[in-house]
Amino acid sequence: MSLFLGLVTQALHIALVLATAPLLTGIVRWLKARLLGRVGPSPLQPWRDLARLARKQPVMAENATLLFEAAPIVQFAAIGIAALLVPSFALGMASAPVADLLVIAGLLTLARCTLALAGMDVGTGFGGIGASREMMFGVFAEPALLMVIFTLALLAGTTNLDTIAELLREGSFGLRVSLGLAAVAFVAVALTETGRIPVDNPGTHLELTMVHEAMVLEYSGRDLALIDGAAMLKLLLWFTLIATVFVPFGAAPAGAGPLAWLVGLVCWALKMGVLAVALAVLETAQAKMRVFRVPEFLGIALLLGLLAAVFLFVSQGFA
Repeated sequence: MSLFLGLVTQALHIALVLATAPLLTGIVRWLKARLLGRVGPSPLQPWRDLARLARKQPVMAENATLLFEAAPIVQFAAIGIAALLVPSFALGMASAPVADLLVIAGLLTLARCTLALAGMDVGTGFGGIGASREMMFGVFAEPALLMVIFTLALLAGTTNLDTIAELLREGSFGLRVSLGLAAVAFVAVALTETGRIPVDNPGTHLELTMVHEAMVLEYSGRDLALIDGAAMLKLLLWFTLIATVFVPFGAAPAGAGPLAWLVGLVCWALKMGVLAVALAVLETAQAKMRVFRVPEFLGIALLLGLLAAVFLFVSQGFA
C-alpha cells in the first residue's frame, strides 16, 4: 500500500511541477510589473512563450557541434530530474530513497557545466563571457551549498532530503542559530543559481553584464524552449527546496491519504506565493551588483555556511 501511495504522490508531483514552473515565473514577472506601476503580462504568458518557441524550427550556427545540439536536452533533463526528487506537497514519494541533497547538487552542477560548454561551443564573444562568469559564480556557490548540506547532514545524520524534511517537520531540533545561518546562505546560493537580482538580471538582453542570457544567445526555436523551461523549473526547484528544508510544516507525511495531500498542496502553494512576493519585492527594490562583487556576496554565504556547521558541531560536542 505504501508503494502504491508513493507512486501516486510521485505522479501527482511530476504533473504539479511541470504545470506550475512556468506559472511561477509568470507570477513573479506580473508582481514585479505591478510593483513598478505597470499592468504587466499575464501570469500565463510564459506558457504561451514556450508553446510559441516549441513550434519553431531551431537555427544552428555552421560550426555548432553535437554538444551544442544536445546541451538543451541534457540541461532540461538534469534540472527536471532534480526537481522531481524534491518533495512538494507530500513526503514519502517513490523517489524518496534517492532524493539525496548531494545528488541534487550534482545534477544542478551537470546542468550548469553543460550550458557553459554550449555557450563556448560556437566561439562567440558573448557566449564565452557568460560561460566564464557562470563558472566563476559556481566556484563560490558550490562550496557554500556543500557547507549547508554538511550542516543539515550533521544535524539529521543523513543527506537524504526526505528524512531531513520529516525530522524538521516534526520539530525534532527546535530553533537553532545554525539553521538560521544556513538558511541565509542557502537563499544567497539560490539567487545565484537561478540568475536573479542582485547576482544577475533575467530581463537583460545584449548587455555586457548578463550571464545566463549571454550563453543562450545562439539558441532558438525548440532548443530555446527547453532552455527557458529548464530555467523555470530551476526557479521552482529552489523555491521548493527552501520550503522543504527550512519551512517543512504542512507537508503530508509518508503514507498519508488524499486529505493530507490536499492540505499539503494548499500549504505548498502558500509558501510558493510568499516566496514569489519576496523575490518580486527584492528585485524591485534592489539593483544588480557589479559582476566582480558577486564573489564577495558568495564569500559571505560560504562564511555563513561554515559558521553554521561550526556552531552546530560545537553545540553537539558540548551536548
